[in-house]
Amino acid sequence: MPSFAEKVASQIPSEVRMISGCHDAQTSADANITSFQLPNPAGRAGGACTAALLQVLYDRPSIAAGNDNTSWVEVLRRMRENLDEQGFEQVPQLSSSRIIDVNERMTIVNDNPSGVKRAVLIGINYVGQQGELSGCHNDVKNISSYLQQVQGFRPQNMITLMDDGVHDNPTYDRILQAFQWVVNESQAGDTVWIHYSGHGGRVEDDNGDEDDGYDETLIPVDFQRKGQIRDDDLLRYLVKPMREAVLMTCLMDCCHSGTVLDLPYRFIADGDHYQMERNDDFDMDHLIEVAKIAATVAASLGGMAQSVIQSSGLVEEIDECCVIL
Repeated sequence: MPSFAEKVASQIPSEVRMISGCHDAQTSADANITSFQLPNPAGRAGGACTAALLQVLYDRPSIAAGNDNTSWVEVLRRMRENLDEQGFEQVPQLSSSRIIDVNERMTIVNDNPSGVKRAVLIGINYVGQQGELSGCHNDVKNISSYLQQVQGFRPQNMITLMDDGVHDNPTYDRILQAFQWVVNESQAGDTVWIHYSGHGGRVEDDNGDEDDGYDETLIPVDFQRKGQIRDDDLLRYLVKPMREAVLMTCLMDCCHSGTVLDLPYRFIADGDHYQMERNDDFDMDHLIEVAKIAATVAASLGGMAQSVIQSSGLVEEIDECCVIL
């Protein structure tokens, strides 16, 4: 009989990690990111979680070179210290599709030297709406600079969605289209980075898979018309269909983000945990149910990835699947 880990691997082929800024019940916060000592930050405002992580990564540039033995637990606890020093109570978490020895070296880029690095970066300030934020565009710019200048990501392999009047608007449909693009294009040995900075929410669970009765959500710019993107949607459109041997790291800087990808393992950097543990709330039956409809979803969205590229007006050759920013 297959083990729990074998069942998970059969349903989630890729290696997915998610860094989140808080528990499901916690809220995140805008911050004056100048106090985090980032190099050339894009403006004063930004998400505390994003700034705290970037401060750690810039302090240890050898992480990018792959010759640094800084562990996951060190990175996450240093994030927690950075947040605490600035007066934030958020507790960073790492969740994963595979059990990780958090005392081993942190890696966010696949070891395959010929692998392509792709990114989807989403920053939503909700301009002109109630609950407008001020730092999410800056978060995306700061992460984009880090990925390109330190990790070697190329602009033509990155999609950026921001409600700034310049980039594609981060609507419900555009976000799912961007996820579909990165899923369709990524092959074994590739690296994927997903960054979301905006509002996160909780809505009543609609299929009985959440023990607390709530789905965690991402809130697109057009949420009042289209609704919110549930954790079930992220599992269905992004996590489940990603190919085997792709390494995907997600940074979710939003409220209620602890289990927004519904991954089976997690580590909480609260000082009381010392290893990654199985998430007792993980629903294997739900994961298998998602697997049954994944092929249908992929077929129904097959043209959506091309749509986001065509409508952006940023490339001439759709077959190359590049978005020039």
